[in-house]
Amino acid sequence: MKNITLYLASIAFIAISLGSCKKDFLERQPQTAIGTENFFNSEQDLKLYINNLYNFPGWGIYNADRATDNAATTGAVEIKTMMAGTPSASSITTGWNWEQLRSANYFLANFKKAPLSAEILNHYEGVARFFRAQFYIEKVKRYSDVPWYENVVSTNDADLLMKARDPRALVVDKIIEDLTYAAEHVNVVSEAGAVNRWVVKAYLARFALYEGTYRRYHAELNLSGTAPRFLQMARDVSKDIIDNGKFKLYTTGNPGQDYLNLFNRENLNGNSEVILATYNENGLRNSGWSSTVFGNYEVSPAKDLLQDYLMTNGTPYTSQAGYATFSFVKEFENRDPRLSQTYAYPGFVLSNTSTYSQGGGLYVQQLAKNFTGYHQIKGFVNNQSSVVQQNLDVPVLRYAEILLIYAEAKAELGELTQADLNMSINQLRDRVGMPHLSLAPVLDALQDAKYPNINSPQKAVLLEIRRERRVELALEGYRFDDLMRWNAGKLLEKEQEGIYFSGIGQHDLTGDGIPDIVLLNNNASIPAVKEKNSLGKDLIYYRTGSIGQDAGVFLKNGNSGTIQTTADNGVFQEPKYYYRPVPQHQVLLNPNLKQIFGW
Repeated sequence: MKNITLYLASIAFIAISLGSCKKDFLERQPQTAIGTENFFNSEQDLKLYINNLYNFPGWGIYNADRATDNAATTGAVEIKTMMAGTPSASSITTGWNWEQLRSANYFLANFKKAPLSAEILNHYEGVARFFRAQFYIEKVKRYSDVPWYENVVSTNDADLLMKARDPRALVVDKIIEDLTYAAEHVNVVSEAGAVNRWVVKAYLARFALYEGTYRRYHAELNLSGTAPRFLQMARDVSKDIIDNGKFKLYTTGNPGQDYLNLFNRENLNGNSEVILATYNENGLRNSGWSSTVFGNYEVSPAKDLLQDYLMTNGTPYTSQAGYATFSFVKEFENRDPRLSQTYAYPGFVLSNTSTYSQGGGLYVQQLAKNFTGYHQIKGFVNNQSSVVQQNLDVPVLRYAEILLIYAEAKAELGELTQADLNMSINQLRDRVGMPHLSLAPVLDALQDAKYPNINSPQKAVLLEIRRERRVELALEGYRFDDLMRWNAGKLLEKEQEGIYFSGIGQHDLTGDGIPDIVLLNNNASIPAVKEKNSLGKDLIYYRTGSIGQDAGVFLKNGNSGTIQTTADNGVFQEPKYYYRPVPQHQVLLNPNLKQIFGW
């Protein structure tokens, strides 16, 4: 999407208006650098201001599953640090920022000064309320109870400055009010990359499912009785998008490539599946693309995710005898085609560029300390051109998610039918040539063990819908929120593992039957002159060992087993770690901000 109107508008607006004040929200004066007497006088003024509220994610979504059961990381991710340490309100100090809210409320207090028709004004009010709702959604996810502000707060508003946390139920109702208003008044059609009515409805459906399942599975909220209201809303809004949004899954009839091609395109404008995309233009927005997506740095896909992909006949991979000790090559045989469109597979060919440490050609998995050995090609641009790399479009909202929302909401309500599955989950499977999901599948014991708290009468099919969601949305940044809303934080305690190796010696990683690497004992020396394989390529040597030893690859049993990424993920304390504390310095400023859930 190469429409840069939003870029220029935002840049121009930033230069003349809200600027760079770094003071805390509650200490700021209400005035911005612009005055209402010489702004908010035209539709262009409103558009300039609104564009500054845009904050949709970019390519970073492809690294956002790190530290979940989808991807291991060596980075200092907040939840990982919390579980391994002793977090407190003094050490967790990020997140309590209110600048975006102030900007939205300032607009809502002044936009009607523009002499425009009610229809135009309602559209801009809807967009501003949408962004206010987005702000509060993130606050509710993080803190649950938060102060609700719908007006600009000044230093003279002593009561508001010392406001206590409002109950989650009140704040969520306000969020729904904002999103509902926006869904009724924002324009149906917009320019590329801008908020329209379908974008609003997609976010409304997403949040309704989040809140409905969160309330159902989190007894500490004492709100489970209100969960059906939100699940019904998710069902109805997603069905409205399905029936009236004119979206459809992207497919060219190529099940081995179509899914992957959604995530490596320079231009998603007009793609039938994309409800909203953000785009990069030489770093002006979303800061450009990064080859870290490939996983040669701190993020690597996990074996646990790989094992959730079904076999091509629709049966669970984990139903095979000995699956836990399958080689890297065997893991990819006869699998859901989305696996080899998400993970770098045996035989993957890398473009010839110095951006990646190996260089180009037939890719041999690079094994390094604290990595799984798996690499990610979803969202990865396998092209050496910097122009191509820096102009990647990112599908922020896909129609596929709407189909998943609809199916999950219906199953949670216990009213899913085979017709519902055929219009949702089975469309996703049709794209990649997978067998259809039936209404009464065989209960998968491993899935059941992951989510023992499901109480839907349609438990078996709901488990498969959760699997489908994990696979379809893998490595797009959904997994953490899903685990949180399902009350499945304990799954984060499992140490993520990588490729399995039967022992020291030569191993084939490209699937041609010819060895590519050699694993050595920890006390062995890597030879100065490398042995060549039958293709004339130097074998790649690694010394193996246990975590803490001086080795290139950490294996579970020292010289055999799965690659190990961490020694101990720590403990996920329930319900405490589903939430974050209000930073201690904010509590000192406002003693009415009481901590909850053990903080």
